[in-house]
Amino acid sequence: MIDNKPSSLQHNSATTTSWFRRAAPYIHSHRGATFVIAFDGETVDSQGFDPLLHDIAILSSLGIKLILVFGARPQIEASCEQQHVPVKYHKGLRITDENSLAIAKAAIGKLRLDIESKLSSGLPHTPMADARIRCISGNLVIARPAGIIDGVDLGHTGKIRRIDSDGINQQLSMGNIVLLPPLGYSLTGESFNVSAESIATAVATALKTDKLIFIGPSNQTLAKELTVTEAKASITAHPSLPAAIDACESGVERVHLLDRAIDGGLLQELFSRDGAGTLVTATSFETIRQASIDDVGGILELIQPLEEKGIVVKRSRELLEQEIEHFTVMERDGSVIACAALYPYPENEMAELACLAVSEHYQSSGRGKQLLSTIEKTGKSQGIKSFYVLTTQTAHWFLEHGFAAAELADLPIQKQAMYNFQRNSRVYRKQL
Repeated sequence: MIDNKPSSLQHNSATTTSWFRRAAPYIHSHRGATFVIAFDGETVDSQGFDPLLHDIAILSSLGIKLILVFGARPQIEASCEQQHVPVKYHKGLRITDENSLAIAKAAIGKLRLDIESKLSSGLPHTPMADARIRCISGNLVIARPAGIIDGVDLGHTGKIRRIDSDGINQQLSMGNIVLLPPLGYSLTGESFNVSAESIATAVATALKTDKLIFIGPSNQTLAKELTVTEAKASITAHPSLPAAIDACESGVERVHLLDRAIDGGLLQELFSRDGAGTLVTATSFETIRQASIDDVGGILELIQPLEEKGIVVKRSRELLEQEIEHFTVMERDGSVIACAALYPYPENEMAELACLAVSEHYQSSGRGKQLLSTIEKTGKSQGIKSFYVLTTQTAHWFLEHGFAAAELADLPIQKQAMYNFQRNSRVYRKQL
């Protein structure tokens, strides 16, 4: 007896193949890009830190230039407690006296060496095998004293004066990963305790990096995407949101907030359309716009499953190219996720709404309603007073969005002559 059922190995191979094909556009897009990845001290202490460094090594092997910034707050606090040195803060900033600075430098130095050691690993049969990563650190962050705030002297707590962009870019051009501790250095030879988030934001801004990524506590209370305006309304919901907002307002296009507890979250965020975290951008992540000839392939891919089910009328590439000016698309991260066409009959002050389609991954999310609203505004601007649709399987959706049953005789004469009686579509109409 021959068992024709696919084996688990075949299933895994198919899954891997499918994932790589979906990730391919992102692999191409990210090659040569520069990312700043910041992770807090809790992440360094977590069980997921070693796998995270393995994923970072994969990014490096794919040709992505990386600047890593690490925090050390819990490690510094634990060392202070062990040595009976009180930990004091003022308005979220550590008050760093001479003893605290010495403890901080020791704790940070140990972390830096540990991270460098892990990135240097190359054991066979591990994700780090043959990685050959070179990691460098140095006095690349120039700082000054934070000074006295509300009468409180913050001592050796610092603020960033500038970033040695040339020095960092030189190392990146040599294929090195740049590792930055939460320390800054002054022209007078002093060291200052500086927050990792402020360093990451300053570096991303100074180098105009493609992405800034914060890895830390859970972001489950946040939406998948936030504009700066939306992020400001939720600014207390996540400790990295203020830094994300500052970065976006300073010219960084995309800031990502990732949950340290999600295994592989960094790879999911960078190489899949929907990611695994929260994306903060200066402008909306999705756009609705007039379709162009470059969208034909994306529209065909979107509507093919619906054509096979008979939900929308089949269109050839040639026909779609001829009618592309009638289409509006919703684009997400360079991919078409929804579309609709509007065919006006100005002499009747009517228009046909056709080929309204939303990717199966984004259905039941309000995107169809959003696209319909945009199309309605377009119709009104053209003097259209009513829409009609012909549908075989989606009547209820249109009824829920203001359409009412109509008759074939209600359509423009030209459309009546083209009606496909074999398809037997129902007619619905909406007054604008």
